[in-house]
Amino acid sequence: MSLKVNSGESRPGVFNVSPIGSLDGNTYKILESSVDAVLKEMPDVIIFDLEYLDYINSMGVRVLLKTKKELEKNNGKIMFAHLQPQIRKVFDILSALPTLKVFASIQELDQYLDTMQKAAR
Repeated sequence: MSLKVNSGESRPGVFNVSPIGSLDGNTYKILESSVDAVLKEMPDVIIFDLEYLDYINSMGVRVLLKTKKELEKNNGKIMFAHLQPQIRKVFDILSALPTLKVFASIQELDQYLDTMQKAAR
């Protein structure tokens, strides 16, 4: 699948980022590039509108976590809107994971996330 990203400032200091399609190992750099451009503007808030995001794996989650970390350096915030059921399931899984290593590899984590998202659809 492919990924398209729309982004823009909705009001001073608040940016919306809307990925459309599949966010995975083949497409995460598209989102990462768009987010990097937004981060150069020193936003107070980045809102990820995930209404049209169909799929996310660990590489996509990595971009979101990296964004959160960069925003926190300047007291910025990250927010999410319109999570589809399969994306919400990934967020639920990640928040429920213990701090200990659970998966033997990234591939194993991605297979698990893929299975859970398919079940949530």
